[in-house]
Amino acid sequence: MTAAPCSVTSSTTEQLAVSAQQLAPMLGLSVRTVRTMDSAGRLPHPVKLNGHAVRWVLDGPMGIRAWLAAGAPDRSEFEARVNAKRTNKRQWSN
Repeated sequence: MTAAPCSVTSSTTEQLAVSAQQLAPMLGLSVRTVRTMDSAGRLPHPVKLNGHAVRWVLDGPMGIRAWLAAGAPDRSEFEARVNAKRTNKRQWSN
């Protein structure tokens, strides 16, 4: 028995991660500014797919939406905040 082909369209699902070209208009920035901000550590860490395709995760604790909700801090500050929240949750769950 073989699996049925999967048909997923962008109109029925939301993207999980976006490229610099897709992220730029979401943030109201140019692609060059997105790349500059990433190089300067002013965006959350992107993920690399297949070793070269760079994408930013939109949702989740380290995603672009969480970063914006936190006031768009520098990468190091954002990661410290997320890690502090994770540590606090672990301490209270024990």
